[in-house]
Amino acid sequence: MPTYQEILATDLSTLTTAATKWDEMAGEFKEHETLYHDKVHTITLPASWVGESSRAANAMFDITLNEYKKAQTEAKAMASLLRDAHTQFVDLRKKVESERDAAIKDGMTVSSTGHVTFDTGKLDQSELSAYHHDPDYQRSAQERAGSWQSRIDNAVRSVCDADEGFEVALTEVVKDSVITDGTSNGFNGQAKGDIEQYEADEGKDIALRVDSGDATAHDYQELQRLFRDNSGDKVFSQTLLDNLGADGTLKLSNSLDSLAYYKDKKQSGQYLDIQKGLATTLSTATKDPDSAFYKHFRSEMQKAGTEEFKLDGLSKIPNERVRGYQSLVTLMQHGDGYSGQFLKDTADDIRHAEVSYTAKGNLDSVWALRDKFSGGDRGWFANDPLDGVLGIMSHDPATSTAYLDPAHSDNLKYLLHGRDWDTVVDHFATPPGGTTQGMAVTAEDGDVRKGFGAALEAATTGNAPGAYHPVGHHSAAQASILQQTIDTLNADDHAQKLPKNLTEPLAHIMTSYTPDTHQTFAKSDSHYDIPYNSNGTVWEGKDGAHLALAPDHLTKLMRGIADDPEAFGHLYGAEQKYSHDVLAALPQDSGEKTVHDRIVESSRAMGSYDGVRADIIFDERFKKTQWAADFNHGLGTSLSTALMFNPVSDLSPVGDLATKTVDVWAYESNKEHTAEANLAATDANAKSYDAGQRDVDHMVRMWGQSRGHDIDSDYTKYFLHAGQDQYDLSRNDSLRYLRADR
Repeated sequence: MPTYQEILATDLSTLTTAATKWDEMAGEFKEHETLYHDKVHTITLPASWVGESSRAANAMFDITLNEYKKAQTEAKAMASLLRDAHTQFVDLRKKVESERDAAIKDGMTVSSTGHVTFDTGKLDQSELSAYHHDPDYQRSAQERAGSWQSRIDNAVRSVCDADEGFEVALTEVVKDSVITDGTSNGFNGQAKGDIEQYEADEGKDIALRVDSGDATAHDYQELQRLFRDNSGDKVFSQTLLDNLGADGTLKLSNSLDSLAYYKDKKQSGQYLDIQKGLATTLSTATKDPDSAFYKHFRSEMQKAGTEEFKLDGLSKIPNERVRGYQSLVTLMQHGDGYSGQFLKDTADDIRHAEVSYTAKGNLDSVWALRDKFSGGDRGWFANDPLDGVLGIMSHDPATSTAYLDPAHSDNLKYLLHGRDWDTVVDHFATPPGGTTQGMAVTAEDGDVRKGFGAALEAATTGNAPGAYHPVGHHSAAQASILQQTIDTLNADDHAQKLPKNLTEPLAHIMTSYTPDTHQTFAKSDSHYDIPYNSNGTVWEGKDGAHLALAPDHLTKLMRGIADDPEAFGHLYGAEQKYSHDVLAALPQDSGEKTVHDRIVESSRAMGSYDGVRADIIFDERFKKTQWAADFNHGLGTSLSTALMFNPVSDLSPVGDLATKTVDVWAYESNKEHTAEANLAATDANAKSYDAGQRDVDHMVRMWGQSRGHDIDSDYTKYFLHAGQDQYDLSRNDSLRYLRADR
């Protein structure tokens, strides 16, 4: 294994020199082949020589001639391997040198053996004094040196990995791989000139030993090295997976999971690292959907995807088997960088498998297993492979949008309306009057729809899921996905009581559409004039696509989100900020009507949000004061987190959010909500739930004050009264949509 010093000192040109010699040797073997063929092989033997000796002689002539051909193949392969190694070593040595140079530039010194230390010789007298008297400075310098040491060590290890791979190829290229050609140890007529192909062959051999339980500690170390050395290499990746086939790939993945989570937990880190390498191999191999490999591997996986496989330690139920697609997606969760087409194809194939299973008359899910598969114990296993692949897809927003776009497929409709999400066997029904075990009764798992929620968030915002998104331009496809989602949830009566695990992603999504929800509740722009209980529309302007919804559909969705008080607090805070921005952006010389209209619109919007909040008080499922406290926390967080709500300047009327005006208003608003949280949750309080009204009052007064008007001036009161009236009307509209018994 080469050292740092050897890597930098070795003359790599000897590899290409040797390659030239091997090419010349192949040429010499070609000359000898021709000579042997013409002078020996084609000799016409006397007609009188017949029988066994004649046939034996002719056979030996054929073997010798074939050996000359095989010798050429082996020599050319050896030359190719040497050039392949030269290319790899030159590139990897440059990376070692690059890391060394970067470390030196960052104030380090690197010894001839590759040892990194902080270079105090570059410090001036004052800096050196500070270094010697400041332990934090010394610790920081040591940490930087340690970081550079790791980077240089990793670069050296990459060279060592490549060197071991080259050794594997050199060992195998000279082996006679055909034992029926008349020679027991002749030249290798099947010799290959690519190092990665030999490493892939070795990977297959180790995988078979892993599956049979015969792998050694060295085998696992070598498998780690193979994946580390060939990360991102197409030839290695496709060759290995082609060698293993879909079945073999799934068996290897299952064996590694069994070891990591059940049989050998102490070494789980090593097995999971190998899983990551296998997942990277899968990602690399499937980049080109038009390749012959891709089509063949996908065809194999379509068959293996519904076959049953053994996975030790996953289930407490003896002999319970998992399906291939469950193992595939579990493997995929260890990797990243999958092509969009591979993700969509995999999702399509999984959907086809479950639809076909149901079409055959099965009442349970093809993925049904007896146990729960969420949380720390078994949450790593993708028991719902469609939801799992959607979770992986969510890291690629463009692909998520393409997959869920209702203009091109019914995937969104299937996930919202047509799919059975019950994937765990809860219990078995007992037939009436019987003692035998009846039909399996399935239920939703704890992490149901988490992948779908993440993909939906990515698809509608264009951003990675998991956070509140800034307001930005939306495409027509993004807005259409959200429009169909909200209208479908309303049609199925699921909007007010959202399906499990969709609440948080929908809250994240709706923050990004605050300008549209503001206009929907404001009821003044004809683009947003959607009749009661009707499907919404998407319209496009110069700043992108916009979402218009029926106000009752939007209100019911907001009520569903409000089951999570903190999430709803973020949405409420986003509306507060947006309303402030609308007023803050009004020109100083705006006419009375313009100011009046903007205040009315903002008051209507805030009234609608507050009607949702008020409905909580009527709902006996909630501990009111706790809900209000959590809502306040979400509201306070949203008002103090600029990254959560950061409008695009050319999309919405935005001024400087960090103004004294909005700070004062936010402070006053939080005081009102904090006080309200301590009130008794009585019916009278529910009907006068007026902290939201005071939010509007604060907004108008603070805005008037920012324009030089006293908070009690007639000018301010005129707009204040207009806002109060419209706030109350919208609040009542929301409550009317949510409960007819009010």
